[in-house]
Amino acid sequence: MYNNTLNEDDYKEAVRSKFEKEKDGIYSNYLNNPSQANLRDLCWKIFKSNENTDDLNAYSDFFKFKFDSNNEDTSTTYTDKFKKVGRFFKGETKPAKIDTINFAAVLVDFEFRPFAKFKKHYINGQKNTEEEKNLIDETETVQEFEIESEVKNEDSIQREKLNEERNSSEEENLNKTALLKEEECVILDHEIPKEENILKEVKTTQVLEPVELFLGIESEPVQEKNDWIKRNKWVGIGILFFLGLLVYYYFAQKSECMQWSGDHYEEVSCDLEIQGIGTYNVVEPFDERIINLRKIQVCDTTTFFKNGEAIIWYTKVNDSVEFFNTHGRHPENKKPLRPVTKYIIDKYVKDKSCKLTDKKINDL
Repeated sequence: MYNNTLNEDDYKEAVRSKFEKEKDGIYSNYLNNPSQANLRDLCWKIFKSNENTDDLNAYSDFFKFKFDSNNEDTSTTYTDKFKKVGRFFKGETKPAKIDTINFAAVLVDFEFRPFAKFKKHYINGQKNTEEEKNLIDETETVQEFEIESEVKNEDSIQREKLNEERNSSEEENLNKTALLKEEECVILDHEIPKEENILKEVKTTQVLEPVELFLGIESEPVQEKNDWIKRNKWVGIGILFFLGLLVYYYFAQKSECMQWSGDHYEEVSCDLEIQGIGTYNVVEPFDERIINLRKIQVCDTTTFFKNGEAIIWYTKVNDSVEFFNTHGRHPENKKPLRPVTKYIIDKYVKDKSCKLTDKKINDL
């Protein structure tokens, strides 16, 4: 991270780093080979529609005259000025004059230009980061204290509930014991003759036998019947559990895929057939890293940057630009998505007003 001792070397390093990224960007045909002629043509392309005061001042400081949109200069003297910029991009030299670096920053659309803005941004950014860290530490301390208090209160409530349940259980056992003693007294006072007990057993047997015959169960000891029921119960539970696993894995495998649907991904069955010839909506394995990718509509009031970093990504499709809510690849043509730049906003979004039906990026 940069600190309060930022100097011009830090600035030069940051601009060259931006050049390395932009070599594969929208101006790759100019920057892949930063020759004098290519940089001259790129300069005209950028400045003919550039109204940024800082950029125009950087142009004046570098060439010692103001930019004229009505006069495209291709002279040898003018073109030779780009030689030192090209050598800087290639890493062959580090220009001594900050005016050269400020001009190079415009060609690669380095956001924090000129050098004064670069230094101010990173010093303020460091201060804001330290303040946010202190605030987070204080918040976490308060949350830990609240959680400890809640845990202690829950423990007290749980102990009270256990005591109440224990007391209630003891009272219930005492009541049951008293009832049993009363029943024993009644039985002792009115003993049932042994003959009557035998008759009751015979009646019970006579009632159960027809039921057993109807179900096809032969008479057997009660203990053996209970063992047979227990064994079959666990066998049945095991079969049901196995069948449940089969059903779960069958449907889980069926739905572990996704498909691009207009402006977002949807989870679909892996057996889903592609409808139509040449369609882009192919079925892909489920990937949680890109399942939340969305194509979004932007306008002149959309928030494109937070804390100096792009939060909107784009790619060119034919002669237009499509915008997305995060990085990755275009779901249809698989082109890599790039962070939005001020140039792209000025060219494709600047005069595009919002309507009531537009989706706002802040609602995502």
